[in-house]
Amino acid sequence: MTAYIIRRLLFMVPTLFGIMLVSFVVVQFAPGGPVERVIAQLSGSDTGATSRISGSPGGDLGARGQPGGGAAIDAINSKYRGAQGLDPEFIKSLEKQFGFDKPAYQRFFLMLWNYSRFDFGKSYFRDTTVLQLIKEKLPVSISLGIWLTLLTYLISIPLGIRKAIKDGSQFDTWTSGIIIIGYAIPGFLFAILLIILFAGGSFFNIFPLRGLTSDYWAQLSIPGKILDYFWHLVLPIFAMGLSAFATMTLLTKNSFLDEIRKQYVLTARAKGCAERQVLYGHVFRNAMLIVIAGFPGAFVHAFFAGSLLIETIFSLDGIGLLGFESVLNRDYAVVFATLYIMSLVGLVVNLLSDLTYTWVDPRIDFETREV
Repeated sequence: MTAYIIRRLLFMVPTLFGIMLVSFVVVQFAPGGPVERVIAQLSGSDTGATSRISGSPGGDLGARGQPGGGAAIDAINSKYRGAQGLDPEFIKSLEKQFGFDKPAYQRFFLMLWNYSRFDFGKSYFRDTTVLQLIKEKLPVSISLGIWLTLLTYLISIPLGIRKAIKDGSQFDTWTSGIIIIGYAIPGFLFAILLIILFAGGSFFNIFPLRGLTSDYWAQLSIPGKILDYFWHLVLPIFAMGLSAFATMTLLTKNSFLDEIRKQYVLTARAKGCAERQVLYGHVFRNAMLIVIAGFPGAFVHAFFAGSLLIETIFSLDGIGLLGFESVLNRDYAVVFATLYIMSLVGLVVNLLSDLTYTWVDPRIDFETREV
């Protein structure tokens, strides 16, 4: 097992390199950039997503204050839209500030060297380090990820087992219909429905609409703080978990059905074992292998994926919203840092999932398996 873990850890290096390389190349061809955003702010035309064009002068500044006819000015004007009338030395200072005074390959390898030491630098447009930004957003994303995962498992596993036992019954049919309908409803649409019904939209005003805590949270007692915290989480968790409940429930049901139909279950029943002993003494461990081993991956999925619209609707300032705003504002320092961290965490979690398989079922041996 030690050799397998070492191989997997070594395999992460080229995987991370490939992810960062592809992303870096794509960004080089994407329109806009941090320099263009600063120029757009100066010209009063910043929309959060400015554009880089080649060989096409323009912009709101026109030719006001532009010195005559230098080659450097022409080069600047052709490279950045809206740069007419700006001092070429100022543009060069912007390029140096954002690191664009170096060739692309040098910037890429310098970025990898810094990231390998977990030095993610500072945000382009916020006066703070990238790590500090991520640290500020983590409580929201961790809260959503942990409680969504736990709630999904606590509801879906018992429901999936019950559906497997009652396979083909009215209970199984009706619950399957409800689950499929829930899976088909987009999370953001369900979030809006919850707001309309329960957050003062048109009917009831039961749950808070924004944030993880109330404005008076610091004045509450410890039990009051806990209750207030969970009260704010109710609507976002249910909005995010609608499809997760369906996936985990059906996975649990199908896993149990697959095990129940195997020969060893028929043998246990033939020996006179009680049905409860057969289900929870023999079937449960084998059926739960794929479900329990997928716990790390489910948490990371809940942590990183699908939370952008939910965070926006409920005014939750988490990692998803940070990444979206960073892309929109061309804050590449934050974009690449979050991508690197998410990729690294995903690779580590995949390894943990494999190791969880061996913990749940020691018969699984990865030593003889190729990476």
